[in-house]
Amino acid sequence: MAERQRRMTLPSTPGRIDPIHKHAVKPVEDPAHGAAFIFVHGLGDNAEGVQNVAEQFQQNHKLDYMHWIIPNAKENRDAGDTAWYTPNKLEVHPSRPELEDDEDEDGMFETVKYLESLIEACEKKGIPSNRIVLGGFSQGCAMSLLTDLISKRYSGRLAGIVGLMGYLPLARGQQLQDLRSHAGLPPVVGEVPVFIARGLKDPLIPTSVWKRSLEKLKLLGLNEEAMEVHEYEGLGHTLHGKLLQDMCNWLERVVPKLED
Repeated sequence: MAERQRRMTLPSTPGRIDPIHKHAVKPVEDPAHGAAFIFVHGLGDNAEGVQNVAEQFQQNHKLDYMHWIIPNAKENRDAGDTAWYTPNKLEVHPSRPELEDDEDEDGMFETVKYLESLIEACEKKGIPSNRIVLGGFSQGCAMSLLTDLISKRYSGRLAGIVGLMGYLPLARGQQLQDLRSHAGLPPVVGEVPVFIARGLKDPLIPTSVWKRSLEKLKLLGLNEEAMEVHEYEGLGHTLHGKLLQDMCNWLERVVPKLED
């Protein structure tokens, strides 16, 4: 009974608004049979701005056994807005990588640690890592993919990763391979399912950056069976109903309802 009464305590950090926790509409008695989706917003947004995604799911009785954890990024002085890391110009120069902007590794690593703390909070609630999905929009996509690849604690252990209208950061050269090696992770990633989507009219994520992201994921060992890729005609840097329906179908497969 003590297991069933366990409460979820989300981390609180200076300079950051606490996450929004949308409790499961129909919580299961055994928390190990529940699920959690940590949904990470994009640049210049906040948890309130994307909580309507969780509300749409819950109002339509989709995955009503799942908790939604929606964190907030800090204010970023360089970006002049909320950001998970300082943004850089997204360009690919295969023959002259020195022309590409440096990426904010320190900001990214800080965010990875924060996302790890949210996953840990779900585990302390009794939800195992293989029932936890990490995903997000734009910068939230970037950080979700990166966390799965370089987190010493959680790489290869989650139920799935969702990447919407974003890209894979630190994809240049051997950066990701070196980070995995430094963390003591194998050179090839595990078979964690990935749902990744983009709009074909997205003005913010260049096609070259998107293609490099997919190529890098495959190079790191994520095979096509584990990666569900969607591209939507006429869609820009935003979400729409068909995408959310596809994501819902995928979520129902990776964290299906379990009987108590």
